[in-house]
Amino acid sequence: MSPAPSSGTPLALKPASQHYENFPVASWLCPPRLRPAITAIYWFARTADDIADEGDAVPAQRLQDLTAIREDLLAAAAGRPGSGRWPEVFGALQPVIAEFGLPVALLADLLSAFEQDVVKQRYASEAELLDYCRRSANPVGRLLLHLYGVHDEPSLAQSDSICSALQLINFWQDTSVDIPRGRIYIPRALWATHGVDEAQLLRLEVNPATTKLIAACARSARARMLQGSQLPATVARQVGGFDGWRAGLELRCVIQGGLRILDKMQAMDHRTLAQRPKLNAWDAIVIFCKALLP
Repeated sequence: MSPAPSSGTPLALKPASQHYENFPVASWLCPPRLRPAITAIYWFARTADDIADEGDAVPAQRLQDLTAIREDLLAAAAGRPGSGRWPEVFGALQPVIAEFGLPVALLADLLSAFEQDVVKQRYASEAELLDYCRRSANPVGRLLLHLYGVHDEPSLAQSDSICSALQLINFWQDTSVDIPRGRIYIPRALWATHGVDEAQLLRLEVNPATTKLIAACARSARARMLQGSQLPATVARQVGGFDGWRAGLELRCVIQGGLRILDKMQAMDHRTLAQRPKLNAWDAIVIFCKALLP
C-alpha cells in the first residue's frame, strides 16, 4: 500500500509472516467461496510489490522482473503457460481470472504503479500522487467489488475514495520508513505551503512545520475516506443476505481501520517522521466494535 501487497524471483524477499498489514486479507468475514480468489489477487500484488521494493536488486533488474511478471499475467489471462517463475502465484490466479472474468487491466495497473515506484521518488502535486493511487490502490477495491458483482459507477467511485485514502494513510504512517529509502510521497506543493524543505524531510526533522504538514495530509486523507462511507451499506444491499451483511461489515472494518491509524497519528501529534504508528490487538477490538455500529 501499499493497501496492496512473495516470490520466485532472484530477489531476497520477505516471507509473508514478516509483512506488516494494517488490514485483514480474506478474513473470516469474506464469503468462503471468494476467499481463494481474494487470496490469489493479494499474492499477485504482494509478489509484484516485493519485486519493486525488497532485496538489493538494481532498478534495471527490478524493472526486468516486473516486465516478466506482466508477461506471465497476460499469459495467464489468455490461458497460456507462463515462464514458470512464479508457479504459486499464477497457479492460483489463472483459474480465478477464468472463473470470475477478472478485469486484467486492473491487475496490470498495479504493475504500472510498482514500476513507477522503482524510478520515481518525488511527487510535485496532489494530482500526481492521486494518479499513483489510481493504479496502486484503487484497482484492489474495484477487483473486490467485481468479485461481489457490484459494478455501478457510484460504488466504484466510493471504492476509489476509500482505497486512495488507505494508500495515503499508509504513506503518512510510513514517512519514517519511506524517506530513509529515498521516497518522499508528500507532494512538493505542500512543502512550500507549510514552509518545509526537502532537507528537513530527509533529516526526519520533527518540528512545528513538519508536524503541521503531516497533520494537513492526514486531514485530507480522512475527508477522502469519509467520501466512501456509504459503500458498505450499498454493497450489503446489492449482495444481499448473510454474505451482504458480512461484506458490509468487513468494509466498515476497513474504513474504521484507516480512521484508527489517523487517530493514532493525531494522538502522537503527527510525529510520524520519528515513529511509525501501528495497530495492535486492542485497536482491532475498537475497530470491530465501531464497525458494528450503524
